[in-house]
Amino acid sequence: MEQRYPSIRVGGGPRQRGRVYGEAARDRVRISREAYEEAFGRTAGWTWAQARDAAAAYVAPVEAAFPQYLEEMRGIAEGAGLPFEDVLTLNTRTEVMYAAKARQAASLGRGECTSFALLGERTASGRLLAGQNWDWLAHCTETVVVLEVEQPGAVNFVTVVEAGLLAKASLNAAGLAVATNALVTSADRGAPGLPYHVILRALADCETPADGVDVVLGHVRSSSANYLLASADGLVLDLEAAPGDYRAVSVLEPEGGALVHTNHFLRPPAGQDDVSVWAMSDTHLRRQRALPALADPGRRHDPESIRGVLADHAGYPFGVCSHADPRVADGPAWATITAVVMDPAERRLWLTSGRPCEAPLLEVELGGLLHEPTPLAKHRPAG
Repeated sequence: MEQRYPSIRVGGGPRQRGRVYGEAARDRVRISREAYEEAFGRTAGWTWAQARDAAAAYVAPVEAAFPQYLEEMRGIAEGAGLPFEDVLTLNTRTEVMYAAKARQAASLGRGECTSFALLGERTASGRLLAGQNWDWLAHCTETVVVLEVEQPGAVNFVTVVEAGLLAKASLNAAGLAVATNALVTSADRGAPGLPYHVILRALADCETPADGVDVVLGHVRSSSANYLLASADGLVLDLEAAPGDYRAVSVLEPEGGALVHTNHFLRPPAGQDDVSVWAMSDTHLRRQRALPALADPGRRHDPESIRGVLADHAGYPFGVCSHADPRVADGPAWATITAVVMDPAERRLWLTSGRPCEAPLLEVELGGLLHEPTPLAKHRPAG
């Protein structure tokens, strides 16, 4: 069985990479733009023009920190035949939702990602494995792409992402894997700062977990999110980040050889209310199921056994493997879109074409993309 999500290989400078990406994924980018226009209208009563106006507030923070990512967005827009403002809005969709005071939209959908990392003591290979179920609006089954990025003088990476967005779950040539979860606090109101998906793109460029910590803590963030970083050296850090600067971040480490995160804060930020459970009410239930299964000292997991855990239906339809609620005739349909498993040391990534209960976990053939030397690698001491 082949993956139904297309693979797109891009190279060159930021604008060129974006242009090739946008052109290759043109139909999927346009589906995404139309779907979010409908979502903003349905959940917030906003027109697409209003959403674009709200997105404009994030140009300055991105320009100040990572201007090359704006160039990538401009290239995507050119390739897809859309205005830059449309692609900017897609990449700031999380922040625009909060700017529209549309938390009610989040409360309608229970599924929002279960991420994990297993140290070598919990895996059959003895190597760290990391990944996630990605749960979101059901239209994303028609927009996911596997974006393979060659960057001269920088770090090559692959990311499983909605067409038109910069990055989501990723694995790079330095052996750094990134998984993620949405979080929500009372401070999530769309204040200008670095957007969620721009931070994910910056993490794909990092060569070490410490670089990733610098990205998340070193900038003012606009929205809450959880960033799980796992490296080829077997190191894992999980960063729970609320809006703001370094003072609104908690750092978690694995316990018992495993780390599982869903959509609530394990260490709520001081001075902010964690409203994640209200927004995603199955979050504790999914962690309750996934953590014991993955951390079980009597098991040694491989990618296929992890797929079995990620296919769990306890609490249906809002389980670790999430399905659209059959009781809801109108409104947004939310579901698990795909499962991702990564082996950072071997630079390997597996992906399901749909929910892990229905689709096999297949390895993505990367053709040496992640085996190119990174800028830091040539300086690394032996041993």
